[in-house]
Amino acid sequence: MQSFIHTQITSMALLLPSKKKKQWRSQLRLRCLEDQYCICFQILAVILLILKLLISRGLELFTKKRSSTFRSLESLCCICFRKFKTDEKQDQPIPEQSVPKTKKPASKNAGRRFLSLSKLFSEGHEPRSKLTLDPDGRIVLIWNRIFLLSCLASLCIDPLFFFLPFVDATNWSLCIRTDQHLRMVLTYFRSILDLFYIVHIVVKFHIAYVDPSSMVLGKGELVMDHKKIARRYIRSDFFVDLMGGLPFLQILVWFVMPMISFNRINTPYLLIILIQCTVRFYIIIPISKQIINVAGFIAKTAWGGAIYNLLLYLLASHVVGSIYYLLMVERQATCWQSQCLMETGSPNTTSCEFKFLNCEYASSTEAQIWANTTNVFTNCDASNKTIPFNYGIFLLGLQFGAATASLSEKYFYSLWWGFQQLSTYGNPLVTSAFVGENLFAIGLTVLSLGLFAQLLGSMLIYLRSTSENLEEWRLKQRDTEEWMKDHQLPDSIQDRVSRFIHYKWLATRGVEEESMLKALPADLRRDIQHHLCMELVRRVPFFSEMDDQLLDAICERMVSFLRTEGTYIIREGDPVTEMLFIIRGKLESSTTDGGRTDFFNSIILKPGDFCGEELLTWALLPTTEFKYLLSTRTVKTLVEVEAFALRAEDLKFVANQFRKLHSKRLQHTFRFYSYHWRTWAACFIQAAWRRHWRKQMEAKDQESPWTPFFSLVNEQVAIEARQEDEGRSPSSLSEGAALPVTVIASIFRKAHPQKPDEPDFSADDHFE
Repeated sequence: MQSFIHTQITSMALLLPSKKKKQWRSQLRLRCLEDQYCICFQILAVILLILKLLISRGLELFTKKRSSTFRSLESLCCICFRKFKTDEKQDQPIPEQSVPKTKKPASKNAGRRFLSLSKLFSEGHEPRSKLTLDPDGRIVLIWNRIFLLSCLASLCIDPLFFFLPFVDATNWSLCIRTDQHLRMVLTYFRSILDLFYIVHIVVKFHIAYVDPSSMVLGKGELVMDHKKIARRYIRSDFFVDLMGGLPFLQILVWFVMPMISFNRINTPYLLIILIQCTVRFYIIIPISKQIINVAGFIAKTAWGGAIYNLLLYLLASHVVGSIYYLLMVERQATCWQSQCLMETGSPNTTSCEFKFLNCEYASSTEAQIWANTTNVFTNCDASNKTIPFNYGIFLLGLQFGAATASLSEKYFYSLWWGFQQLSTYGNPLVTSAFVGENLFAIGLTVLSLGLFAQLLGSMLIYLRSTSENLEEWRLKQRDTEEWMKDHQLPDSIQDRVSRFIHYKWLATRGVEEESMLKALPADLRRDIQHHLCMELVRRVPFFSEMDDQLLDAICERMVSFLRTEGTYIIREGDPVTEMLFIIRGKLESSTTDGGRTDFFNSIILKPGDFCGEELLTWALLPTTEFKYLLSTRTVKTLVEVEAFALRAEDLKFVANQFRKLHSKRLQHTFRFYSYHWRTWAACFIQAAWRRHWRKQMEAKDQESPWTPFFSLVNEQVAIEARQEDEGRSPSSLSEGAALPVTVIASIFRKAHPQKPDEPDFSADDHFE
């Protein structure tokens, strides 16, 4: 630790003017103090050195001259520096070779080698320095979050200094002692947190700002000039940040308070900590606003935001409880001093002195004699209800022994007391006539009102955001139910509507996916649709034959499709307006071939299947007519179904833009996996088999006596088929000749389904 500090101070000394180098080299002969406070002094010295250099450099940028107004800090940093006087070798100066010499820049513009000309921020084409940061950039955002956490940590550390004084019960009497171990630990952590404030000051000297005159349109132009940035920062927030980063607390605890006699209570000096705590709390406000302006939030999740506000409430309870403990010890010491003054003139007792109440003098013989004869501690015992001194709101804590308890016990008691008072607006407080106590109670009540209102408001906002979509769904469902009741819809329809709204909420959680995707840029929308739909589309064998470019165009235009159980997606004879690709669920696809009573075909569609293939035939037609084809099947959901829908106009656009869709390979794939073509092929095979079977029967029946009769029937069937082709009706024959054979022929005649429309896969002339 000592070598590290020595190295850091050496490197900082090189930044000083040449006139001061010899002086600093003599001071760099660092010898650690042999007591336990050496490390704390060294850290404090480093902080003061950095602050001195920072202030001098900042004022140099502002005034263009090297400032020397903070030389007094140098003498304060020399507390831990000692010169060697006993050894002759130690008295020798450090050779010049041990301190590397720094090269002076060749010119004033030598630093411009660090400038980057790759990005211009303003119309003046000012180059951006590598050390200049964008206020809305990621680096500044990350640092602001780190610095915000360090500020909150410092606000947690500073009130712990209030627990340094405590009441110690010695063998002879009670006295007030300072916890030395706690003082060292708190000083160490507090000094580390002070470094974050110093780094924050350095960072703000390199953060560009937006020119107010350029904010007419857009975000405005960034000012990248270091002198302008430094001048603006020094005029605005520099001294506030400096007040928050100066080690006032360490100086107060280690140098000021030990020099004060016990008759002057240390409580007012410790309360000076509140001033710097207030400054540090003020610094948190603009940092939080900057994070919200850049990122839009402090916590990403609603529960994270609620916990953040609750921690702020606990932080306020921590501060209030720490002040309560310090004032409680102060009231105990005030009671002892008042009783001590009353015993001073008594002839029967040893003269009371205030130093006897300090544990540093309590072990002296004079203090022991006084402790054996005094009634100070008896008259100030909080558990005795007959004492003349009124402790007010501190009575309960003294009765519980919080002033004499261990650190953990008194801390958690004080934290509970502060949280209780902030939650109850200070209602159970019963104060005494002491002015400071009443002012503390008034401030506590005002603070509790403001913090509790802020906590409730913030947590309500964050928690409401988690159920906002659910509340919207409830309102929508209620409005829908009222509308259906007003229009007297049947209960079955109302039940179907309610089930659909409920199922859509469970599937999407109230997120309007289509509108959300439309608000995104085209490249993001394409990538999202590719991630969501590509694997699902590749399950369809017809689309698995296509390349990625064509599939991306199809995926980009797909929309979500949700249906509940028992919903008719399309009926036979309705125009086909969309093509469905099933993700989950089952559908029933059936056909009656135009409403015939003697024909029915039904299949089950599962995940990976598709329906509405007539739309693909329509999209591949070279004609310019926008007339949809009619569906040859009825599609009904058997369970809840999730799918992607490809609308007619989107598929037509893809077919017109991509000629790769017109290929013979896709033609065969389409025919093979199309249920429409499969049904037609099955019926065609059945008809061919019937013709083959009929020819065999005719060959066998030539020797039968019924051969003339069946030949007459076959002739009649042929005549009717020919008349249908010519557009004439079989009724044009004479009734006497046609009636017998027509009735008999209708028994044997079988229906043949119409062949599906042939899509033009190879119509390249229309796309050249």
